[in-house]
Amino acid sequence: MVSEERDSEEVTWDVDGIAVYGTLTRPANTGPHPAIVFVAGSGPTDRDWCSPLLPGTNCSGRLLANALTKQGFITLRYDKRAAGPRVRENLPQLIGKISMQGHLDELIGAVTTLMSLTDVDVSRLFVLTNSEGAIHALNYQKGIAHRRFDGLVLTGAPGRPIGLVARDQLLAQVGPLANGDEIMKRYDACIAAFVAGKPIAPDAALPEVMKSLLASLTVPVNLPFARELWLENPAHLASQVSEPMLVVIGKKDIQIDWRADGGPLQTATATNGNATFVFPDNTDHVLKREPRPQDELVAAEVSARYNAEGRVLDSDALSVITNWLVERSDEAR
Repeated sequence: MVSEERDSEEVTWDVDGIAVYGTLTRPANTGPHPAIVFVAGSGPTDRDWCSPLLPGTNCSGRLLANALTKQGFITLRYDKRAAGPRVRENLPQLIGKISMQGHLDELIGAVTTLMSLTDVDVSRLFVLTNSEGAIHALNYQKGIAHRRFDGLVLTGAPGRPIGLVARDQLLAQVGPLANGDEIMKRYDACIAAFVAGKPIAPDAALPEVMKSLLASLTVPVNLPFARELWLENPAHLASQVSEPMLVVIGKKDIQIDWRADGGPLQTATATNGNATFVFPDNTDHVLKREPRPQDELVAAEVSARYNAEGRVLDSDALSVITNWLVERSDEAR
């Protein structure tokens, strides 16, 4: 069952004439409290880390917010303008305007909203992200001179450009086929055209998963953001951040690989001295516990279970995140 929401309220801020809606949770005792901004993953993932593309409402963003509020943190999680219950009314205004800068402006608005609260300790501000959200938090941290995060928690974080991550996911599905090499060549040709800003004409023989991905990249509402995101290098962004950083990638994550993505991030932050990496054995992409052996995990089936009732956050991952945030918060007092 979904955890009961703790003391919470809805807040809003404006980005380019469109309201961004978020949920604020507060501890029961009086402040000031350290604060955490949550940044959701890709596509239509909402403030709770639920997605209309996946069944269920037992979503990890909400579970994490409640758990961390119990530990004394104020949390703020928000719907991107292209996600959540108001997405249909927002989309006509977003055509051609979704961009890396737009995501950054949404996050700046979240930070500004938190910093305006009298019970927030402005000297103890953190960010907790999932998947693509790591890119936006790193982009914020490297480009903002004031109100920087005192620590970053990046979960399920890509360490390679999203285009390479997506290619590996597709390769795992079509590589074993007899004509797998030919399929990948046709896919690569389409991606080359996309990156160059040219029209894509997907071969009708491509698998449906590839055609759906290519169609989503080129739909007008997703541009120019899709092309910017496809080429952004998270490891390079991470190399420009000096504040403490915790990266958590589960070994049961079937979307991000703890070695292929964790490795570049470790290399990029080696001179930081403040980066901590944890790869829990039984944690999936959304920080839920996944006890089954790796060789039994099928991508489509696993993702369909992300938000199933009864699934819980992996205790190892939750403990690591909670302890790290509490320690960083105590150090920043």
